Amino acid sequence: MGLVFHERVGLDGRRISPFSWRVRYALAHKGIDPEVVLTRFADVGRIRALSGQDLTPIIQDDGHVVHDSWAIACHVEDRYPNAPSLFGGAAGRGTARLVNIWSDATLMPPLRRFLGADFLWCLDPGDRAYFRRSRETQFGATLEATAADSKRWLAAFTEASAPLERTLTEQPFLAGSAPAYVDYVVFSVFQHARIGSPNDVLPDATGRAALRGWRARMVALYDGLGDRFGSYPTVRSGPDGRDAGTLG
Repeated sequence: MGLVFHERVGLDGRRISPFSWRVRYALAHKGIDPEVVLTRFADVGRIRALSGQDLTPIIQDDGHVVHDSWAIACHVEDRYPNAPSLFGGAAGRGTARLVNIWSDATLMPPLRRFLGADFLWCLDPGDRAYFRRSRETQFGATLEATAADSKRWLAAFTEASAPLERTLTEQPFLAGSAPAYVDYVVFSVFQHARIGSPNDVLPDATGRAALRGWRARMVALYDGLGDRFGSYPTVRSGPDGRDAGTLG
């Protein structure tokens, strides 16, 4: 059996998890074509039985079960040393770990709040009640109340991304002349926004031309991997339809 990738899936096959996108790009970088097991929030029992915890992504690789996107990246780097390196050595791995933590702790939180009420509609209808309940517990407010402050969250996200713009005015990728795992980590956040909202988080008015160019290059990598699955849905329908209707 080859490598098996348990990946979070949403409405109509959308790949909704930023952490799974990190793994997707890491595997593509390594030239690995996994068997994919699509996993909803409702499949938590299977994930818990397999890995002893509740979250995806997870891989199974020659008897090893690995969860957490960072641990998965390290696993495939070490297990497949003859494939292109994700980190470029020990120093690069250490730097990538810093970027991974910064991305999760600084870049992602305001984006999650900016997306919350819109992101609900990217999920399978059967997963929406769980998502609403879990996110409203995290945010300490309803999704709608959080969305009402969307300008604040987008401004915080834009401010946090300022160092990325400066870096990308000097080089085509965050890793330098070619993409590496640091690019995949940060891109996963912007990909989460591309799928999870009808609104662009990098509009022309932000002046982030370098970031927009980098995002386009990242989408195009590996035969257009970033555009291979569904984008934001144009119709809102199903359970929890508090403002169902056609967008636009």
